[in-house]
Amino acid sequence: MKELLGSPLYMAPEIILKKPYNEKIDIWSIGIIIYILLSGRPPFFGHTKEEIFKIILEKELDFDSAPEWGGVSDEAKNFVRLALCKNPDKRPSCQHLLNNTWLKNLIDPLK
Repeated sequence: MKELLGSPLYMAPEIILKKPYNEKIDIWSIGIIIYILLSGRPPFFGHTKEEIFKIILEKELDFDSAPEWGGVSDEAKNFVRLALCKNPDKRPSCQHLLNNTWLKNLIDPLK
């Protein structure tokens, strides 16, 4: 798959770079969604598609300088970091994320 499809705010770096991609682009999108749910804003924002793409490719996640992340657990931040790994070869699989402690505790807090 090599087509440039999707909403710019949710696009994985490999799509923007027009590199072959696989199911790990969905992990990236999950990371974007979780980031928005936890902070109330997207991690990579710009006013144009080109600006968004540049920011996705160049900006690193920074939880320390954003006050909305102050009350978010380190486990949740780690989940987001894993899902938003820019290198698709290092980005975890869906199975790996399903075994993540934060997600397991979120789904079944009594375990």
